[in-house]
This record gives sequence, structure tokens and C-alpha cells, in this order.
Amino acid sequence: MTGKPTPDVLSPGEIGPLKLRNRTIKAATFEGRSDGGLVTDPLIEFHRNVAAGGVGMTTVAYCAVAPEGRTQYDQIWMRPDAVPGLRRLTDAVHAEGAAASAQIGHAGPVANPRSNRLPALGPSRRFNHLGGQMTRAASEEDIARIARAHGAAARLAVESGFDAVEVHLGHNYFASSFLSPRINKRKDAYGGSLHNRAKVARSAVRAVREAVGDRIAILAKFNMDDGVGGGLWLDEALRVARWIEADGTVDALELTVGSSLLNPMYLFKGRAPLRDFAAALPRPQRVGVRMLGRRFLHEYPYRDAFLLEEARQFRAALDLPLVLLGGISSRASMDLAMAEGFQFVAMARALLREPDFVNRVREEGAARSLCVHCNKCMPTNFSGTRCVLA
Repeated sequence: MTGKPTPDVLSPGEIGPLKLRNRTIKAATFEGRSDGGLVTDPLIEFHRNVAAGGVGMTTVAYCAVAPEGRTQYDQIWMRPDAVPGLRRLTDAVHAEGAAASAQIGHAGPVANPRSNRLPALGPSRRFNHLGGQMTRAASEEDIARIARAHGAAARLAVESGFDAVEVHLGHNYFASSFLSPRINKRKDAYGGSLHNRAKVARSAVRAVREAVGDRIAILAKFNMDDGVGGGLWLDEALRVARWIEADGTVDALELTVGSSLLNPMYLFKGRAPLRDFAAALPRPQRVGVRMLGRRFLHEYPYRDAFLLEEARQFRAALDLPLVLLGGISSRASMDLAMAEGFQFVAMARALLREPDFVNRVREEGAARSLCVHCNKCMPTNFSGTRCVLA
């Protein structure tokens, strides 16, 4: 507990220059509604519904900073051609009274090179099971280019009418993979010590700050731990978070965990719907998931606010506004986050199940999400459909 007055989760909150109507954020989830890497009417309607449902801000994912930085071919990547559609989306969100954030980043070794028709990049050469090819070790020129691309993407986000950007520093995407001792085997200035491994993450958010200044809010999605042996763990993550705070490059951190590359279910908790995942994939990957999926898609027990215990350590160490993610499924968990000193809460599955959940919280008080944490929304999102229970 912080000793400060506990704000109501439905009261206004501030992230840098941005004032939100309440302290709820729709967390970034790829919705499978961006054919050809551009905004579609179904994607606009998805975010309009969430905005009409009462959130303070909705996050559009995933907006890659470079074409090879997509996890798969149909994801948005930030270029001038994407701006008109993104502007229509932000206008629709604003018309419902909410703010809009663009999640920007580079997927790195989480990219599917076969789908993108471009090499996947990471800190070190390794086999990419997502596309059946080798991930290429990024050169120093690649690293500098990708940092600049973050700044360019942020400028396009401003042009598109976004109120904020969320820089992806988690889940073993490009920046996060450099932080991981398990994935980063480099011997140059970007490997070895934590200071070296943190350079990519710090340079990405610095490029964004230099590009947009205080015109919009800057958040970062940041891994507290990777959930894999030999990966980034709490002690090192706390040190990096302190460095980012001291750099003055972000206005808030959204705390997360897990590796989309090595242990994706560690973030979600709940059931791992193996058959549903397999059915959503092309035939070669489908067979692989059916045969080997249990080695990759582990199940973890679900409980409300399941990242709180780790996040408390970041709350104690940092002055930055923090967004609590993970199992925010009831008014009680929202109130708990506020009482623990977090300024905002982020929800994904609860809002996939009920886009108007925040309005229901306002109307009913002690409301609880109808989401049962079956995680079938994950494979259905990739096919562009809604929660299968909705």
C-alpha cells in the first residue's frame, strides 16, 4: 500500500500529457482484422465497440515499425499508406469519448519469416520454429535502423491521431530478446552485461521520445520476467526499469511477463486450448502443434490479478505511473490495483468477452467479467472472429 489516497478506477487519470476519462485501458491484442497490413472496417468497429463500452483508452496492436518486424504478414506496419485507415480508427474511438494508443515495436525472433517473406532478426542466430527457418543475428546497422524506425512510427502515430504509443519491450520481441541471456549470445557491445543487453530497449524508447517529445503519451510494455530458464528475471528487469525511468523516455510502464517465443501461456494463465490453436494454423504448423504443443503451450492456474505479486516489487522501486495487467476481471481486482498504488489497469480477455464491461462495472458496482479464461479467444483472434463464447 502507498499511504496515498486511493483513486477510484473510474476517475480521470493522467499519463504524461494525456488525460484519460478513467483508469482502464484495453490491452493490446492482435485481432486478425488488418488484411494486407492495413486497417479494415471490422478493426475500426472492434475498437469503436470497446471505446463505446467505457474504457479510458484502447490499444491498437500490433503496429510493426518495419515490414520484417511483423509477427505475420497481415499485421499493420507503420508507413504512410497506413495513416488514412488509422486516422479513421482514431476518429471513431474519439467519437466515443476514449483515447487511442498504438502499440509499436519489432517482433524480432517472434516474427514468422515464411509468412512475412523476409528474414526474422534477433540478437543471435537460432532456429525459428514459427517459420521453419533460421533467425538472423541483427547487425549493428539493423539495430540502428530499427531504433530509427521506432521514432518514425511514433511520428506516424501522431499524424494518425493517436493520443499515445506503447513501445513493445516484452515477450521476447526484438528489444526483449536482447535483454534475455538465454536468447542473446552476442559478444559485442549488445551482449554480455545487462547494460549492454539493455541498449536496444533504451534506444527504442529514446528514439520515440526524441521523435514526438511531449505531443503524445509514451508507454512501454515491459517484461518483469520471461518465464523460461535462463531468461530475464526480476532482479535484472528491475534494474532496467530504473534505468528507463532515469532516462526520462517513458510516461508509464505496463508490466507483463512471458515469452511469445518460448513460453506464451505464462502470460495468460488458464487453459491451453491445443486443438483450437492447431485448427487456426496452416497444415504444416497444425501437425506440429498437435504433436508437440504440450511442450510449448503449458497450462498455469488462473487467479485474479495474477501478476500483482511481481508487480509490487516494481511499484516499490519506481515512481513512474504503472499499469497493472493480468487477471483484471472484476471491480474487486480493479480496486485492489488502485489500493496497491497502480495508476491504471489493463484488460484484454475481459474486454474480448464483453466490450462493454467497463460500463457494466460503472452501472453495477461489484461486477465480474463473464470471461472463463478458456483462452479460446487467442486462436479465434487470428481468424478475425470474436470470443467464441460471446
